[in-house]
Amino acid sequence: MPELPEVQTIVNDLNKKIKGDTIVGFWSGWKKAVKNISVKKFGEEIQGRKILGVRRVGKNIFIDLSYNKTIYIHLKMTGHLLVKFQNPKSKFQIKPKPQIINQKSKEEKSPLILSGHPTGQAFLKKGENGNYFDERVNQYVRHIFYLNQKSKIKNQNDNVKLKINSKFRIQNFNKTLEFSDLRKFGKIVLADTDKLESLKEIKSLGIDALSRKFTLKRFKEILKKRQNSLIGIILMNQNLIAGIGNIYRSEILFDAKILPTRKAASLKPAEIKSLYGSIKKILKKAVKMRGTSDSDYRDTAGAPGGFHKILKVYRREKQKCKKCDTMIKRIKLGQRSVYYCPNCQK
Repeated sequence: MPELPEVQTIVNDLNKKIKGDTIVGFWSGWKKAVKNISVKKFGEEIQGRKILGVRRVGKNIFIDLSYNKTIYIHLKMTGHLLVKFQNPKSKFQIKPKPQIINQKSKEEKSPLILSGHPTGQAFLKKGENGNYFDERVNQYVRHIFYLNQKSKIKNQNDNVKLKINSKFRIQNFNKTLEFSDLRKFGKIVLADTDKLESLKEIKSLGIDALSRKFTLKRFKEILKKRQNSLIGIILMNQNLIAGIGNIYRSEILFDAKILPTRKAASLKPAEIKSLYGSIKKILKKAVKMRGTSDSDYRDTAGAPGGFHKILKVYRREKQKCKKCDTMIKRIKLGQRSVYYCPNCQK
């Protein structure tokens, strides 16, 4: 599952690439991902709205729209968002014919991306670091938001009509935001912007790991309330600290030289300070390196992140520690694997 650094990388990209654009259409080949509303109604509700900005809360992505609406996206296990620009020489018109690729589930394959290349008159530019869109991991497009960066649509009703899952015509788009999701666990929710904080899954989140409000004092308070809990469990508890997942838990604890099986009560003041510093240090460095691509994660250009190149312990079981040559070990905590060096970490 994409963690804080990966989601923050995507948010940063989206603010550069789609902020200010207008949504002129929506297509979905996996209706179950759109929650609490029909796909048709969802498409109608977001058409003609301008993208005001994109932000992150924990591992959640919020795309704020005009007229007090926000698209809430959770990437779950294998989701990632791709931004594709259309060739300015094209007429920006396409008459795609959705194809059924799974007769049992009636899932429709993307009308634009059939085998890594577009159909009709739409042509895609290469990714920022090469043509990564052709990579297999980027081929599982389940949803497409059609965008126009120069649209002058005045209100949500004065827009292009879109008929979901039938023959349709989308005009005046010069960009697409595509949701690729191999496992199909990702979700899309449309909510009132001023009511987002009341959503159950958002309301229950703890303080964001990179928030300015997450101070050393606040961290000490969290540990004090969980004196008998293992530090490896605390770091993964999204109700306490939002954003840290399995990859960065292992890397943070290694950097702080603390065993994941230590109880919070056993940590000395100096160790707590070191651990707090490691949380900020590792997460910020991972954001700078555009996340970790040990599996499906890709950025908005379809490119992998770079932090996996400097992982010290994660997924390095039975390999030598890069600091002391001791074999890295793996144990299960909270039904998830955590990796550590039994010599460097105490």
